[in-house]
Amino acid sequence: MAKKVVSAIDVGTTKIATIVANVRSQDDIEVLGVGVVPSHGLHKGLVVNMDEAKASITESVREAQRVSGMRIDSVYVGVTGRHITSLNNRGVVSIPRDDRLVRSQDLKRVLSAARSVSIPEGKKLLHAIPRYYTLNGEERVKQPVGMHGTRLDVETHIITASVSSVQNLVKCVRSIGVEVEDLILEPLASGEAVLTRQERDSGVIMADVGGGTTDIAVFRDGSIYHTSIIPVAGYQVTSDIAIGLGLPFNIAEKMKKRYGNVTPGLDISKMDAVGIENGHSASYRDLCDIIRSRMEELFELIFLEMPTTDYQTLAPCGVVLTGGTANLTGLAELGKSVLRLPVRAGQLLGAGIYGITDILYDPAYATTTGLILWQARNKERSAWQVKRGGILGSFVSLFRRLFRG
Repeated sequence: MAKKVVSAIDVGTTKIATIVANVRSQDDIEVLGVGVVPSHGLHKGLVVNMDEAKASITESVREAQRVSGMRIDSVYVGVTGRHITSLNNRGVVSIPRDDRLVRSQDLKRVLSAARSVSIPEGKKLLHAIPRYYTLNGEERVKQPVGMHGTRLDVETHIITASVSSVQNLVKCVRSIGVEVEDLILEPLASGEAVLTRQERDSGVIMADVGGGTTDIAVFRDGSIYHTSIIPVAGYQVTSDIAIGLGLPFNIAEKMKKRYGNVTPGLDISKMDAVGIENGHSASYRDLCDIIRSRMEELFELIFLEMPTTDYQTLAPCGVVLTGGTANLTGLAELGKSVLRLPVRAGQLLGAGIYGITDILYDPAYATTTGLILWQARNKERSAWQVKRGGILGSFVSLFRRLFRG
């Protein structure tokens, strides 16, 4: 397979990460450059200040271009936020031809039937992902093309998003002269980076605990089963530390990252106060107690978002934690004690990924790498038609191609 340069932007609440990679196949990906900068103008995954968001995205793209030596003309963009909703829906069509042979156009027809759901005003279909097909009552058919039958069903995971929220994000990216190739729900991308095939097949809950949101994805039978976004994550933990200990927000964030420990049973009663800079200090015990309390509450919120209370059957492989907050010392152990399920930290499964990858093994960059992997593995394009900017946009794209380099 000829190499293809692919770029993606993970637009988060605390950081903007742009990645550039040479994609030869799903098992041969060379990372050429990564540009990471602090995020401004976003809150809980949503654009709240267009100018600040644009400036952060611009800086991230420039850094990725500098490191990679490549010009970025188009990108895949991650989408998150509380406006995301999901459901599973079933579509059914008949196979009317005399030979009863299932063809590719039948897959399009049945998927179209499954996508015919009532969508609230102001929202639009983002993803319609086939989970499995049923042919003449035989379930769990992965690829029915070429098989014979009279009735074809499809179980589909439907994801919708707020039109205005997505348009604001797309506008920020386009305003710096970069086209949006496609939109990808961020927990789907994160799952590509950190989950094993066995976990996907048996059943697993992935929780990407970022700065502004906790993105949840449940996988079963090798496919996505449930997605949800909780507007609570690392930002709220830092905010509680700042308020509870009387610290500036940036100092509270540094203390959380440097000293935070939520290991169950850890004796912190005799620990001394901890300090960081400019004379700021706090009780180590109080710091850890605040963080532990907030993370216990977050684990409980994750379970409240599940489609069933039978967690052992839903996810026998337990929970995989990723995102920047997953770096908290003792978080996996705390998760095991609260959830009563296996819990592990999710890091990049790096087989076939090489180049400038050191930073990408941090759980905070699961989505960043996952956006590239989603495209490389030929996953379904989103149902959101990211339209080009009319005649003017066509001319701009043409001139970019003519004068690239």
